[in-house]
Amino acid sequence: MRDDLQGLEISQNELQKLTNLPVNEELVIITNPLKRLVKIYIQKLKSSEGATVVFIGFSTFVFVYILFDIIMKLFVTWITIPSWILLIIVGFWVGGLTQTILYLIWKTKNKLVKINMTKSLQILLNEVNRYNTVIRVIDINDQIEEVGNPEVVIKEREGVIEALKLTKADLVRALKTEKILRENKSFILSNTELFVNNLATLTAMQVTEQATEHGRLLNEALQIALDVQHEMKRLQTQR
Repeated sequence: MRDDLQGLEISQNELQKLTNLPVNEELVIITNPLKRLVKIYIQKLKSSEGATVVFIGFSTFVFVYILFDIIMKLFVTWITIPSWILLIIVGFWVGGLTQTILYLIWKTKNKLVKINMTKSLQILLNEVNRYNTVIRVIDINDQIEEVGNPEVVIKEREGVIEALKLTKADLVRALKTEKILRENKSFILSNTELFVNNLATLTAMQVTEQATEHGRLLNEALQIALDVQHEMKRLQTQR
């Protein structure tokens, strides 16, 4: 990725901090890290470090097996099956238990997101996905250009990058606004009259500045606030 694209993408960690929710959390499959480890191991075998990698790998396996065998003979003397079979069984059991725990953690986080999800937040998350997609498309286009395809060069690149920076700032501001409103929903519901005047003031500002870039950003932030207020009123009528 080129230097001017570095830091533009809104990462998952950044998104989770902005929303204070574990959004876009993926289920960790323990076999995936193992596959990556095996892939790295194979690549090392093909390199000049192959002999060293084989020695280290074999030594580690022998050490683990001997240590496991000693523990079994000292503390689990009543088990008669060979240590290597028991090691395989324990390995699968630990793997299954770990995967179950990871699934329960992922399920709990997903439930937390669903409970706190609002219409405004869902819209913003979709916009973040679209924004990140644009970053990835530009990065792929840059890679195609670098391998000898100058015809795909992005014209007025500086303007495009500047627009992306403005878009990111807009999204971050909107996500922070939504988070504040969502986390103070109970207070706002019990003090709705205090926020009517504030929204009226924002509306007046939006009318006078609608032709400017600041007015556009303010309009989007205002729309989020109005959406949240509408949702709060709906919840209030259900009580």
